Amino acid sequence: MRLYTYLLILCICSEVSCTRHSSRYPRYQDFPEEKTRVVRSIQLDTALFRYPFKIAIKESVAIVMDLHNTDYFFHVFSFPGWKYQTSFGKRGEGPEEMLSADCFRFTSPDSIWTLDSNRMRIIRWRIESHLNRVLPVEQVELDKRLVRTLDFSPMEAGFLVSDYLGEYRYKRTDPQGVWNQSAYAIPTEKTYPDIALPALAQAWRSFIDYSPHKELLVMATQLGEVIEIYNLRDSSRIVRYGPKGAPEFQIAQMDGIPTGIMGFSDVHITDSLIYAVYHGRSFRDIEQALRQGKRIEDGGRFIYVFDLQGNPVRKYTLDRAIYGIDVHEESGTIFATDVNSDAPIVRFEL
Repeated sequence: MRLYTYLLILCICSEVSCTRHSSRYPRYQDFPEEKTRVVRSIQLDTALFRYPFKIAIKESVAIVMDLHNTDYFFHVFSFPGWKYQTSFGKRGEGPEEMLSADCFRFTSPDSIWTLDSNRMRIIRWRIESHLNRVLPVEQVELDKRLVRTLDFSPMEAGFLVSDYLGEYRYKRTDPQGVWNQSAYAIPTEKTYPDIALPALAQAWRSFIDYSPHKELLVMATQLGEVIEIYNLRDSSRIVRYGPKGAPEFQIAQMDGIPTGIMGFSDVHITDSLIYAVYHGRSFRDIEQALRQGKRIEDGGRFIYVFDLQGNPVRKYTLDRAIYGIDVHEESGTIFATDVNSDAPIVRFEL
């Protein structure tokens, strides 16, 4: 069944037959501390990027994922010098090429896992010690019952993966990619018939991060303003709605159109805090600006910081928009990507 059909059902049931529970999940409103920060560009020795989406740094290695690059999805730099070393994850339809790149995870300074959702494939790569070559060393074909996975995290015994069918909030696989566990429903305050769940899952598409030693999974919704924290040790869950609430959709001309806001674009968990990039721009404002021929800034100018119980701690307001982040509390620095700039790798102080 086509996406617009699911979304039409979603729209109808939300307007006619769904029951709202206004206080099912706690709300946060204000942050006890607010700071402003100036974002500074990092000078690179090469021009590679079309849409630098994610960034991660591990010891002496920095990797930037380029969502729309025509040649390679991933670019390797030395750190802290930011000298370009090599690229990997070639775009293409060949057996060792990638159709898409959706996210990546470091497990050690020389070991990276990447997700190709179009092929339902997770690949582990090894960076050679001199940083000028990255080789695929392991390939995991994800269970076809997962349908489509847009985010993941390696675990000691398998993978955490997002659920695209709307039946559960997340799923787990064994090391071979076979789905073996599921947990929780989407924390919406409405109820939906089963046939509407795939559309609901798309509306609730979230970015995730995972802390292996604390066994905490955190999610931040791409639409709306919802933070979720899952404790895999005791199977507990914390859900926090922000002032803008849950993701909102309606149907226009048989297409699913978001009617609320752009929410979060990345989330990062540390030993004691959660950092999330927040946009907060309404789709109505975006549409009006496009009609007027105005340039739309892509990204968020806010970093929301929560403790591990989901309580708001601090809000940073930036002087330019960013997209993906990597947080280094030990040096008091956040590294980020800026998709609007010719100098797309930036930093600012905590």
